[in-house]
Amino acid sequence: MYRFLLILGLLVILYFLVRRAVRGLKGQGKPERLPPSKDEMVQDPECLVFVPRGVAVTEDIGGQTYYFCSQSCAHKFQEKLVR
Repeated sequence: MYRFLLILGLLVILYFLVRRAVRGLKGQGKPERLPPSKDEMVQDPECLVFVPRGVAVTEDIGGQTYYFCSQSCAHKFQEKLVR
């Protein structure tokens, strides 16, 4: 009886070791990651809408970079700064 339990225990351990090895082989390779700078959400200072940095309109004003949802928001913001 003890021999049977010992063999059964060894088979269970062997099963989990083989399963872990197979999962490790499937998971080899680099994980896919999105570029952090393009998908980071930035807020338009004019209309307060959040847009992905990769598609935002960028303006450097007074040494600071601003991100806008459109050219019209960028233009309105610059007009407010001039006044």
